[in-house]
Amino acid sequence: MKELYVSNSWYWFVLCAVVCYLIGCFNFAIIIARRRNQDVRKIGSGNPGTMNISREFGLKVGLANFLLDALKGGIPAVVSYFCFRGFVFAGTEIAVSDFTRYLCGVFVIIGHIYPVTMRFHGGKGIASTLGLFWLSLGCEDPWYLLIGFGGLLLVVAYIAFTEWGSMGSLLGVSGFSIWQAVIFFFRYEGVLQNGYVICLFVLLLALNFLTWFAHRKNLVRLFAGEEHRTSVKKLSKGKRGKENM
Repeated sequence: MKELYVSNSWYWFVLCAVVCYLIGCFNFAIIIARRRNQDVRKIGSGNPGTMNISREFGLKVGLANFLLDALKGGIPAVVSYFCFRGFVFAGTEIAVSDFTRYLCGVFVIIGHIYPVTMRFHGGKGIASTLGLFWLSLGCEDPWYLLIGFGGLLLVVAYIAFTEWGSMGSLLGVSGFSIWQAVIFFFRYEGVLQNGYVICLFVLLLALNFLTWFAHRKNLVRLFAGEEHRTSVKKLSKGKRGKENM
């Protein structure tokens, strides 16, 4: 393993943050809706994300949007993993790639929720965050890709059973982050007070804060019993699909 001195290489982290923020600003929901001569911000809930796309154009289109957003969150993290996997922070045995994966992820999500290209009013970051965790955990062990896929199916099953789309999505994000946190805990249990290790957990917490905060209005409506239900059966057709029948 090569040692990386932050004092000499700090600009790489800044570059990762800036590039990933700009990647996050790229919104696939807007592009998909425009191809159908619609502005996703002016239909349905107005949220430029997977759930609104699914409600308006059907589950197949929503799934395509989900996969694109998931890759947007996951690919930058995987790229950073392979770029830095041979390095540890100087004077420690803490893998730099463990840090960069989630540094990239956090800034992609910030860009998705607060894009400068959309006057800082973007989506809510669920698909990108789930994709980030799924592919980042896959870097730990390829089998985690299969297990993570099972986790995504559980999220879908929860939403299908309860029809609480926002809560199911948020529980999925928290579940994946706890899984990664447990891995980090046992990996670095002897140095949990190290600043770099603390930063790892702060990044995981930041991902949860960003997505939960973005859903604050949904949570208020949910606890007040006013949240709109998310029917998977209705999503399979979408409003636009029904209009054309």
